[in-house]
Amino acid sequence: MRLSRLRLQNFRSYADTELTLEPGPNVLLGFNGVGKTNIAEAIGYLSSLSSHRVPQDTPLIRHGEDQAFIRAEAHRGGRTAFLEVEINPGRANRARINRGSAVPAQQILGTLRSVLFAPEDLELVKGSPGVRRRFFDTLAVQLRPALGQLRQDYEKVLRQRNALLKSIRHEGFTPTHESTLEVWDAQLSQTGARLLRARLDMVLALRPQLSQGYQDISHSVRTATMRYLSSLDGHDEEQAAPAEALPESTALEEATTEQLAEQLHQGLQAVRRRERERGLTLIGPHRDDIHFSLDTTPVKGYASHGETWSYALGLRLASYRVMLDDDPEPGAEPILILDDVFAELDARRRRRLADLATGAEQLIVTAAVDDDVPETLLSNAYRVESADQISTAVKLRAGEVQND
Repeated sequence: MRLSRLRLQNFRSYADTELTLEPGPNVLLGFNGVGKTNIAEAIGYLSSLSSHRVPQDTPLIRHGEDQAFIRAEAHRGGRTAFLEVEINPGRANRARINRGSAVPAQQILGTLRSVLFAPEDLELVKGSPGVRRRFFDTLAVQLRPALGQLRQDYEKVLRQRNALLKSIRHEGFTPTHESTLEVWDAQLSQTGARLLRARLDMVLALRPQLSQGYQDISHSVRTATMRYLSSLDGHDEEQAAPAEALPESTALEEATTEQLAEQLHQGLQAVRRRERERGLTLIGPHRDDIHFSLDTTPVKGYASHGETWSYALGLRLASYRVMLDDDPEPGAEPILILDDVFAELDARRRRRLADLATGAEQLIVTAAVDDDVPETLLSNAYRVESADQISTAVKLRAGEVQND
């Protein structure tokens, strides 16, 4: 997959501007703050309907405006599609494909795939469980777009159930509350089981690719692996992550969706009293985490800075390869985006990442310092000189890129 044109209207710092992109590497060079990352973010949003920088859409809108547009001409093999996403904070986002009628934005998912590496990826390892849950859910939605609606359904049920539990906490438990809670229990169990099964499938797909990706980036003798931590197995996200070695797989990974739904329902029954006391749903995918380790040692809190970076890059590289395996058709490979990543790496890791990225059908790279980017990627570089217009970028050839 690749984009030949990208147009942004009222997106972040861009009022109305258009960028032409080429197959292979496209390197955007410029000082911090001129809007390079906004371009990477827009491409990522077009494929996932989410930002790698913020959890909400409001910051994506140019100051003083109430909506933004991302438009692109996308190519997959010999086919071309014109894509548009209309971002409306506080209202439903909409999309258009091939200039057709507006449809719910979710319907554009799956049309374009991308994998984005960014400095924020360190939070995948060092950050809160919510960051890791979002990473797995976003990847799952790109692979299976219908899961986007499932996530929304689960979050809606969870909000309604939590509101009921808060009411019970303040007003006392009545027979009416009990019957209503049973309804929400059933819905949470069904939607939660499907979401949990999708995450477990991601773990199974990513685990071998993570091991290989970490080796490719680090050339380390240590093995990277992961384990899903479920509230069904007694995991509590409010407690510290386990410091001891964990078995790689669990019986949960082999469970069917129906079995997971039954376990979720039983789990909700088991914690009913605690939930009424706290006014909070204590069992479900929203309380889960993913445990990352090198050999038998947890990465979080124990790995060096270099190991942590290699692990985060290994996760993204694993995502890219999972997408390749999911759709091996020529021209279907996702766009690879490296947003200001090279500045965070030593020379050895830069070269390895560049070698791994060179084969992508389309590669988008952003960098503030020219020397951070390996020369092998500078065949198609642009100087972004303004935060107002991408069109003010000056196209350069390899060998002509110089520091300002």
